[in-house]
Amino acid sequence: MTNWKADLDALVQESIAYAKSIPAEPLMPRTIVEPNRMPPVNLNNSERQEIRQRVSNFKAHQERFAREREDFAASQLKRMLLTRLHLGKAEAEAGRMKNAPA
Repeated sequence: MTNWKADLDALVQESIAYAKSIPAEPLMPRTIVEPNRMPPVNLNNSERQEIRQRVSNFKAHQERFAREREDFAASQLKRMLLTRLHLGKAEAEAGRMKNAPA
């Protein structure tokens, strides 16, 4: 088996010598680059009106979804309550039949 420590030391020395032989270039000075600013948007009245209309349509759409969601939740709650009420009546009827004289 070869002497790996000697090989490692030789490699480290060779790497250090190589790094010292490379001339170091001076660093470039940092420059601050200003971002390109967007010019202010000048919307025509027709474009403003179109945006208002789109926002209004979106708002109406969201309100319709909210109403449908509330209606669905209310119908599900009503259905569950009716089912529970129906099961309660069925259990009461079963109890009466069980306790009825034979």
